[in-house]
Amino acid sequence: MGAEEPTPENYTLLQGFEWNVPADGKHYKRLHDAMPSYKHIGISNIWLPPGCKASSPNGNGYDVYDLYDLGEFDQKGGVATKWGTKDELLALSSLAKEKGIGLYWDAVLNHKAAADKKEKCHVIEVDSNDREKQISDRKEITAWLGFNFDGRGDKYSKQKYHWYHFGGTDYDAATGKNAIFQIQGDGKGWSESVDDEGGNADFLMFADLDYSHPEVCEDVTNWGKWVVKEVGLRGFRLDAVQHFSQRFTKEWIEALRQEHGDLFYVGEFWTGNKKDLIDWVEQMERKFSLYDSPLLNNFSNISKSEAADLRKVFDNTLVQDMPVNAVTVVVNHDTQPGQTVETPVEGFFKPLAYSLILLRRDGYPSVFYGDLYGMKGDNPEPPSCGDKLADLCTHDRKNGCAVVMSNTGPGEIKMHVGPEHKGEVWTDLLGWEQGEVTIDEEGNGVFKCPGCSVAVWTNKDAEGREHFPVNFDSDIYKEAGKQNGDEEKKEDNKE
Repeated sequence: MGAEEPTPENYTLLQGFEWNVPADGKHYKRLHDAMPSYKHIGISNIWLPPGCKASSPNGNGYDVYDLYDLGEFDQKGGVATKWGTKDELLALSSLAKEKGIGLYWDAVLNHKAAADKKEKCHVIEVDSNDREKQISDRKEITAWLGFNFDGRGDKYSKQKYHWYHFGGTDYDAATGKNAIFQIQGDGKGWSESVDDEGGNADFLMFADLDYSHPEVCEDVTNWGKWVVKEVGLRGFRLDAVQHFSQRFTKEWIEALRQEHGDLFYVGEFWTGNKKDLIDWVEQMERKFSLYDSPLLNNFSNISKSEAADLRKVFDNTLVQDMPVNAVTVVVNHDTQPGQTVETPVEGFFKPLAYSLILLRRDGYPSVFYGDLYGMKGDNPEPPSCGDKLADLCTHDRKNGCAVVMSNTGPGEIKMHVGPEHKGEVWTDLLGWEQGEVTIDEEGNGVFKCPGCSVAVWTNKDAEGREHFPVNFDSDIYKEAGKQNGDEEKKEDNKE
């Protein structure tokens, strides 16, 4: 599905992980075993975790080491990634294809981590708050910038990485100093097609890839073509898109389009400024989507204020201006409790927020794994919606619905649903508001809503109203035993 086309109104995306999934190597199996349930509730596509080999078996993949190792080679502490082995990934892909569910890959293309050897290079130290401001003379450092991929060898790619393939790094091994070092050399410099955060947002963390180097562009492009075919992907989530070359991103998407046709692409660009998002999408010629972070900010602010006006929830949002290019979210791994861009949405408001994104024609709604199964780690939360989310995903919108919600006390409202529904008896799909509403001759009904809650009224006899008992409130981590991911070593940096 290309972003230039209207988003199918019943498409629903599941983010298939949360930050603190246990590091037991069994997550692909969890998703595999749950696939029939996902199909039944109307999940169209699953956003997989970043499954390339990380710096350690505990790494979530944003500390990416080798793009071509999907859990196949003995590198960085083992064969499997945190999520499982490549064979388990391919088994998941095969079942997803059988069930008609697409897979999106979480691609981390900005940087590399956990180099195999140190190399000397010349750098200039820059201000961490303004990467355009130099605060040292040119000097030599010893940095972890040599990537040999000894466990994989030359399989899939012969490309090795050296200091000249990177634009910056954050550690001098000779002195033990942490700083932002801009690597010097012919034609080197920060990318000009990135966001202006911190003066220039090109450097984010670890060893920052230099997309002005042709070998980097060729290798990452070849990887993109390869991984689509290898895993059977239908799209990508691109990590930290405002931090690496937008020029390269456009070229990369075009190269993949020529090889595999239209795929879906969504990028992570966390900002409250709607204009920044719109400008970025326009520069990508609208062939790309972004997460609607302004909408998420609205959810958070409204959920924390009794005086908030729900009628303004879509004001200044991406989905309001660019509905085809907006992926709408309530929580994800970046914004969940304890994370770098934590954006808390109060528990009572989550069903309201999910109703707004799942039952709205505009936007591409994304459901969070942690809201189905709960979140673990240092900031645990129980499942927030469970089967109620399943009901919302399942609802057949062709039959129509009347949604009433309140962030204060209970209430009711008369709504016109159309004379074609006259005589029908409607009930609350979620079951939080009791009673029935009979649609009158003119197509009107008086619909109620509990306080600080939501009611989704539909024809009780409509096809698709049957409840599918998927127990999302059960402990999907049961096989992980006591470890539960609570004690796993967390990465120092996250994006």
